[in-house]
Amino acid sequence: MPDTERVAERITDPADPRIAAFVSIRERDLTGRHNRFIAEGTVVLRMLAASAAGGGPFTAEAILLLENRLAGVADILAQFEDTVPVFVADATVFNAIAGFDMHRGVLAIGTRQRPQTLDGLLSTLPDEALILTACGLSNHDNVGSIFRNAAAFGASAVLLDETCCDPLYRKAIRVSVGAVLTVPFVRQGTAGNLLAAIEGRGFALWGLSPRGETDLDDISPAPRTALVVGAEGEGLPPAIMAAIRTARIRQKPGLDSLNVATATGIALHRIASLNGLV
Repeated sequence: MPDTERVAERITDPADPRIAAFVSIRERDLTGRHNRFIAEGTVVLRMLAASAAGGGPFTAEAILLLENRLAGVADILAQFEDTVPVFVADATVFNAIAGFDMHRGVLAIGTRQRPQTLDGLLSTLPDEALILTACGLSNHDNVGSIFRNAAAFGASAVLLDETCCDPLYRKAIRVSVGAVLTVPFVRQGTAGNLLAAIEGRGFALWGLSPRGETDLDDISPAPRTALVVGAEGEGLPPAIMAAIRTARIRQKPGLDSLNVATATGIALHRIASLNGLV
């Protein structure tokens, strides 16, 4: 078990090799490099610790703190194994290491130890489940917001096609308030492959689009429902729109559409309410 008190190692030189992974993380994002990523802020660090302590897929490789933040996160640090080093530095050294000063004084190099496969994730879903599938999302703010929505409304998983940006990108994790570390997800394959796999598991598929044929309020409850969303602006590809049922969110005329994250939040809340998840 981890100790209740952690001894932090002081860093006085930004070139110290012990903290090399943290150097200039704004310019050199770690996402995709051996399943490593940057976790930023107390809330996200707490989510990371909960995963590590609970046997989840995420843990920390190293933690870097402003010296005045150490006492305030002591309970979080206690959840990590003793092998995870904790470093502290003053503000001048910390900013020189990170390359920016919007880090809230709490950074960690996170690792994803057991990336899931599509079949593996689908096989773990309950008999009654709401999931979200996205294709072509390239905006990290939207991806982070979608994960936050998914967590808030009880979605069992988020499935991203290979053209979506990585949800383990630093900004996506921050915007999600750590929900990327709590909502199971996969990012692989084409949208067509994802939808075929989902349909094969008995999910009712609904594409969300301003051109949808059915009003969102008219969707009937189903034990398993998958909401499908496309990229900002372009929306869902015509081939997908033609292959599945589609729904629209009623709104006043004059505006083309809602932001994809906003629309996803509204739709998830509606379906979650129908199915008793919220």
